[in-house]
Amino acid sequence: MRKLLNTVYITNEQAYLSLDGENIVCRLEEQEKFRIPFDNVEAIVCFSYLGCSPALMGKCVEKLIPICFLSPQGRFLAKVSGETRGNVFLRVAQIDVFRKDALLLAQNSMAAKLTNCLSLLRRSCHDNAKLRQDAELISAMEQLKKGVQAVYEASSVETLLGIEGNCASVYLGVFGKLFTNPNLHFSVRTKRPPLDPVNAVLSFVYTLYTNEFAAALETVGLDSYIGFYHALRSGRTSLACDLVEEARCHVERFTITLFNLGILGEKDFEVQISGAVWLNDDGRKKVLTRWQEKKRTDLLHPYLKQKIQFGLLPYVQSNLLAKFVRGEIPEYPCYLNR
Repeated sequence: MRKLLNTVYITNEQAYLSLDGENIVCRLEEQEKFRIPFDNVEAIVCFSYLGCSPALMGKCVEKLIPICFLSPQGRFLAKVSGETRGNVFLRVAQIDVFRKDALLLAQNSMAAKLTNCLSLLRRSCHDNAKLRQDAELISAMEQLKKGVQAVYEASSVETLLGIEGNCASVYLGVFGKLFTNPNLHFSVRTKRPPLDPVNAVLSFVYTLYTNEFAAALETVGLDSYIGFYHALRSGRTSLACDLVEEARCHVERFTITLFNLGILGEKDFEVQISGAVWLNDDGRKKVLTRWQEKKRTDLLHPYLKQKIQFGLLPYVQSNLLAKFVRGEIPEYPCYLNR
């Protein structure tokens, strides 16, 4: 089992990373802020425009440590990653399998996503008695159940996209009811840019999680840019976008927890003249700290029937998909949050 090490998050826009022997060195205004041995790091996520030295990037490539560059608001900019593990035959098999079984893979993935959305709503009703008699929430859960059935009646990926869109509209239509703060409003999903604090956090953590799935896929030797559901697009890790659909419920539950426990508040966001709402520096640090803590919690994997650290879920699912592509298991077991 892969050992879960630290992901280094560089949140200061003026920070610069460099190499010193076997250490990653962070400098701010020409002063050294900290240094970390390479052996303690599994990934680097950099929200700094100054970036990293070429020597450090070369060392990270050598040690297979991915570096993701994001804007201070969390928008993906670029990624530096090491040599892909595995061999060319696995890549060829991936393309062949995805061409042959794309619809079935997409159906299973969407069924898992909708089932996990349903589980999140049920759990929220369990935690909050006021929601148990909410007519809109009850109706949404019924429509999600029907959506799971409709998924397997779809005859094409295009039809599946329509079903997913309808179910997402229903789900997000009641998502705002899951927040206990009466001053917090969420009515619609807005991405580019996010227009409220909830959307700001969702977009930020979705980006983090998608990058973690992309790194995991590269680790097991699969091409993260060749997916079975999301359309191919230059520069987009379509397969990572496919797999993260099954685990989006964790991002959504994580976001609900941050607001309902009062960890995030108005002071953690900044509103732009354009209406865009972004996490400020303090807000980003709070989210990243809690996300790192969550990655070290345990969950019971439904297929393996054993506890794993939450942070290893992208690697477990990527490895299971690789086993399916190689023909070692008859079907890819999508992640179901029980």
